[in-house]
Amino acid sequence: MPERRPFVRLPTDVYPVNYGLCLKPDLIDFTFEGRLEALVEVTQATNQIVMNCADIDIITASFVPQGGDEINATGFNYQNEDEKVTLSFPSALQKGSGMLKIDYVGELNDKMKGFYRSKYTTPAGDARYAAVTQFEATDARRAFPCWDEPAIKATFDITLIVPKERVALSNMNVIDRKPYPEDENLVEVKFATTPIMSTYLVAFVIGEYDFVESQSSDGITVRVYTPLGKAEQGKFAMEVATKTLPFYKDYFNVPYPLPKIDLIAIADFAAGAMENWGLVTYRETALLIDPKNSCSSSRQWVALVVGHELAHQWFGNLVTMEWWTHLWLNEGFASWIEYLCVDHCFPEYDIWTQFVSADYTRALDLDALDSSHPIEVNVGHPSEVDEIFDAISYSKGASVIRMLHNYTGDEDFRKGMNAYLLKFQHKNASTEDLWDCLEQASGKPIAAVMSSWTKQMGFPIIEVEQEQQGDDRILKLSQKKFCASGPHTGEDCPSWMVPISICTSEDPMCTKLKVLLDRPETTVTVSGVAPDQWLKINPGTVGFYRIQYSSSMLESLLPGIRDLSLQPVDRLGLQNDLFSLSRAGMISTVQVLTLMEAFVNEPNYTVWSDLSCNLGVLSSLLSHTDFHEDIQEFIRDLFTPIGLELGWDSKPGEGHLGALLRGLVLGKLGKAGHKPTLEEARRRFKDHVEGKPVLPADLRSPVYLTVLKHGDSATLDTMLKLHKQADMQEEKNRIERVLGAISAPDLIQKVLSFALSEEVRPQDTVSVIGGVAGSSKQGRKAAWKFVKDNWEELYNRYQGGFLISRLIKLTVDGFAIDKMAAEVKSFFESHPAPAAERTVQQCCENILLNAAWLKRDADDIQQYLLQRKAPPPV
Repeated sequence: MPERRPFVRLPTDVYPVNYGLCLKPDLIDFTFEGRLEALVEVTQATNQIVMNCADIDIITASFVPQGGDEINATGFNYQNEDEKVTLSFPSALQKGSGMLKIDYVGELNDKMKGFYRSKYTTPAGDARYAAVTQFEATDARRAFPCWDEPAIKATFDITLIVPKERVALSNMNVIDRKPYPEDENLVEVKFATTPIMSTYLVAFVIGEYDFVESQSSDGITVRVYTPLGKAEQGKFAMEVATKTLPFYKDYFNVPYPLPKIDLIAIADFAAGAMENWGLVTYRETALLIDPKNSCSSSRQWVALVVGHELAHQWFGNLVTMEWWTHLWLNEGFASWIEYLCVDHCFPEYDIWTQFVSADYTRALDLDALDSSHPIEVNVGHPSEVDEIFDAISYSKGASVIRMLHNYTGDEDFRKGMNAYLLKFQHKNASTEDLWDCLEQASGKPIAAVMSSWTKQMGFPIIEVEQEQQGDDRILKLSQKKFCASGPHTGEDCPSWMVPISICTSEDPMCTKLKVLLDRPETTVTVSGVAPDQWLKINPGTVGFYRIQYSSSMLESLLPGIRDLSLQPVDRLGLQNDLFSLSRAGMISTVQVLTLMEAFVNEPNYTVWSDLSCNLGVLSSLLSHTDFHEDIQEFIRDLFTPIGLELGWDSKPGEGHLGALLRGLVLGKLGKAGHKPTLEEARRRFKDHVEGKPVLPADLRSPVYLTVLKHGDSATLDTMLKLHKQADMQEEKNRIERVLGAISAPDLIQKVLSFALSEEVRPQDTVSVIGGVAGSSKQGRKAAWKFVKDNWEELYNRYQGGFLISRLIKLTVDGFAIDKMAAEVKSFFESHPAPAAERTVQQCCENILLNAAWLKRDADDIQQYLLQRKAPPPV
């Protein structure tokens, strides 16, 4: 790949104060006309203005100095790779303010970035297009020439000229709507002036929508815009939003700064959602809930995403990162507080336990790789920005903020947050600014502790040994960098400032002692601990590290799993740590399988979910051996008792988590070929298709998966028919995600072709291909071949965005043969995907780790699984 020219930020000799922007989209020819009148300040005389601009053709440009004559630009020099344009003027523009006027045209593209078109179907069945925006990180420049950097803030006055029967929305409320003089079919819609804000948060939408409306207790108008005829499906999100706005207002002690907020579902949308100030855009599946046809996990997902985007209205929009290097602060913070918000709205979700499984362990896994990166990454060129929207920015970011909140204490944390928001509102800040405010509020060495977690990649493994002295327990704690390939050996071992808490079996919920481990090792005395009590490090699984206990300490903790005296999140954490140590070759996988058998009485959904995930990883690994069936039997044995206890039908009062657990367990049993589950799934599926009783939403995924996994071409045809008939995007996605479970090679090909067909929305193609790759050894090979054969089309479709990284990861992460790593590496050397370079490295590393794991442990695992079945000696 050719080296890029060093990236330079825009010159500072001219900066915008206000953008007056008028746009007229053409929804038939997919172009738009734009007129920009920007009030700018010239800080030193210059005869050129450099701005960002991409895929825009400037027709005329001029500058009118305050009180002076108009000066026409004589040249527009586009630097396409840098997405910049230089406007040249015949004479120097003098210091002072003036008006920059630009007339231009642009394209309503189909790449889900910038000002783009999104296809939808009207209730009557016609295909039409809406014009919508997605500007983060660097695509506002595709809609209007601008200073497209987060620190160059200005106010915006936006006018849209649109067909009169269309809905037109922007960040602010409408202040004027009048007929457009040149065409009676159009109207001119003018919006109120925005606060001072960054370009990436500007948004506009033109399309056909219904809405529901409500007021939050603090007087903010909340609207949820839905596709036509589906207003009811916006109610759940509206309830969450009206509860959330006052919650954040109280938490931050800063009012929401705009008069209204709109949440809108967009048909073609690359991300999950985007926090545009006052006009938050969502994928349909992240916003719409149909009481009859939405499953519990969808409700939970919508609640989390709404909580996440609304948190950004303060943290990100009111106070914005100075540069993309600090993106993690936005995303990590919002990814943490979305859980706080959902816990406030829905305490019955036990959402903080789910955080550990969804974010914390995911971040630990990625961050143990040599190809991980620090939370704070120096970002230059815009194409590097997309790549840091990853599990490190979001999930590790959220995990270290959770650790920080725990270390600071809630009261001081809120005090510091409030100081930060007030000090930097309508401005920009860096990571250090937040640390300063929290340090002043708490008196603790926040900056010193936190920079060890954000500026270096990875995390420690804490080794623990103990000895009893009278009524005291003496602990020896030491830290080393944890690597997925085993413990870090070598001279220059990094170390962290690690807040460590300790609890005992006397009260597993309560921390008995806190220490800050700020050196490679230390000794701690915990007094008043009887010899028969156990000690647990990291209660609540809050600290971002893994733990290796001495074998005697581990032995003493295991009964706490069987008798449930350890809290759920700690049962989960213990199992996850051991699983991770086995992958790193620090303990045998057999030790983990033995531990897993101790979970037979487990009642907690999230603990089962994490266990199930890890068994999935193991099952995928062992699909490369000839004893794959034996691990399926292990899975059936482990999940059968809980399956029998739950049954197929919901019980009164079981609530959200009961429904999630049933779906998980039945899906696991069905996929592993548990006969009674398979037969019942087939029976219920047949009824469902004939519309006798329709399957409740929570049973659909497990039933669909089970019948497809053990199904034939007729099953696949029926599923594709259900997909075509589905009115809800959620149901289409539910089917798309499980299609890959089909096992016959010709049907696998059929599913892969379907992924690229018109039937599947572009952002969902990735999950269909990923489903094929993740479901079997044959599927994995076929999906990889399909991606290589169709690379041009796939790359063209997703270009920069993070969807290309996701596609690569889902397709190749599961291989476990050394030569596949070389094949993947060489394919991407000849087919470069700059935005996914790091992902490719991570995948190759994972493939090599899988291969090493298999070589090391396969025989022992096989022996263990065989002797489990052997009759006991007489």
